[in-house]
Amino acid sequence: MNNSVLVQIVGAKVACIEGVKDTWREVSTWVAGQLKAHFGDAVQVKYYDLFDVDCPPMPANAQLPLVMIDSEVISRGVKISMPLIRHKIESMIEKQTA
Repeated sequence: MNNSVLVQIVGAKVACIEGVKDTWREVSTWVAGQLKAHFGDAVQVKYYDLFDVDCPPMPANAQLPLVMIDSEVISRGVKISMPLIRHKIESMIEKQTA
C-alpha cells in the first residue's frame, strides 16, 4: 500500500456525575493500538476533540462520535466500532492491490 489510510475520530469530553470524562479519546487510543498491531504503518489514527482548532469540518447531520476513513464518514452517533473500521480498511487495501 503506497499511502497510509487516515482514520479520523471526532469526539468530545462528556460531563457526568463523576466529573468530566474523555472516553472517546481513550477508545480512540485503544483503536489506534489495535490497528497498528494489525496493519502497521499502513494506517494512521487521529483523534480530534470537537473544539480542537484542527478538527476536520463536520458533515451535515453529524453526531459524535464521528468516524471517517480517508474523509469518508463510516459511522456517526454510535459506538466506535473496531470491526467496522477494520473491515473498511481491509476492503480499501483489497481494492488497492487488485
